[in-house]
Amino acid sequence: METAPTTAPTEDAAAGPQMVKSAERSVRLLEMLAASEHRPTLAELAVSSGIPKSSLHVLLRTLTQAGWVEQAGAGFGIGPRALICGTAYLDRDPALPLGIEAIESLRTEVGYTSHYGRLDGSNVLYLATREATAPARLVSRVGRVLPAHLTALGLALLADRTEAEIDRVVPAELTPLTPHSVVDRAELTAAVGRARTAGVAVEREQNSEGICCVARAVGYRIPATDSISCSLPLALATDEELGRVSAVLERTAVGLESALRRAGVR
Repeated sequence: METAPTTAPTEDAAAGPQMVKSAERSVRLLEMLAASEHRPTLAELAVSSGIPKSSLHVLLRTLTQAGWVEQAGAGFGIGPRALICGTAYLDRDPALPLGIEAIESLRTEVGYTSHYGRLDGSNVLYLATREATAPARLVSRVGRVLPAHLTALGLALLADRTEAEIDRVVPAELTPLTPHSVVDRAELTAAVGRARTAGVAVEREQNSEGICCVARAVGYRIPATDSISCSLPLALATDEELGRVSAVLERTAVGLESALRRAGVR
């Protein structure tokens, strides 16, 4: 019986590893642009990304033509296609509509800005925000990510995990965002322990100066992936006020958990 001749690798097969490498570089580049507070230049991106300028130029040109990146002068930023895909994620998340209802009710009852977040690796991704009813307003963080250990949202979720799981989530080196940020592992362990004991997590000026935040995990998954929180001016964060807000958070989270289970969201 004749055997089929061995086929030499096709051009597509040979290009496979290079295609994967290009995709990884493209994703990394988009994440860097999304995190940047200004529009970096080609030279700045080459330094921060480690991608050779020749390859970087081709990537930026391709992503710009596709609408994922936009150029203004010598700088580059995220383009409109990124917003469209990000919005699609929010539109298709089964838990989010119920989560939004919950934080709207929470905001109305306590009067402070409320958030709905989800653990994303070592960060918390803000999925929804409802602004305070009082004149002092906070900037919406929807779509932003912050280190989990520097947010009440994240601390509430870390408290639902074992120490081994926390070690896998939280980086070994804790980078501060404000002069008040926790950078010591023992301090973080203590903060997580307080959140476990109290059932809510409280952080003061860890990621934004002048702001205190209190959060509670939403336990419709094990371990919890989502949490809700209230942000209030530090000057108003007395023990009495935090107790009032924590009680409303607890009631709201329990109601949301029940609603999610009834809806079959897992």
